Amino acid sequence: MNEQMEEAIRYAKKYLEDLLSFFGLNTDVYATSDDEVIQLNVPSTHLNGFLIGQRGENMRSLQYLTSTALKNNGHDYNRVNVDIAEYKKQRADRLRDKAEGWVKKVKDTKQPLELEPMNAADRRVIHQLAAENGLTSESAGFGRERHIVLGYSEE
Repeated sequence: MNEQMEEAIRYAKKYLEDLLSFFGLNTDVYATSDDEVIQLNVPSTHLNGFLIGQRGENMRSLQYLTSTALKNNGHDYNRVNVDIAEYKKQRADRLRDKAEGWVKKVKDTKQPLELEPMNAADRRVIHQLAAENGLTSESAGFGRERHIVLGYSEE
């Protein structure tokens, strides 16, 4: 890992810890990186519900604030993923379980399947699962209507 990434990780970790301390939460944030994305994991606490927010909105806001702070302070690496009490990981696991049925349906019928609209993180999970199972996947639509179309591949 290069020095600039390590510096960005340290900055992001401290920034998020300072932000959390405003809410009275003094905790150690676990920070790593992969594919030029800084991963910040906040352990489970009594504030999980508040920090995650409805459908993860507060968590995404913390992520946005941290990313913006990195950009504003001249860090080259400013893509950030904040997860609180493994909320995103558990959500991705549940989504993968649900998506296995969709994968089976496409393989059985050999017909494309349009999924319901979902956020970018959820779409990423589905694209990955489709690729692992030899299916095609394509995002379609715009804004809140953006969704995935799973397709059958003859390969």
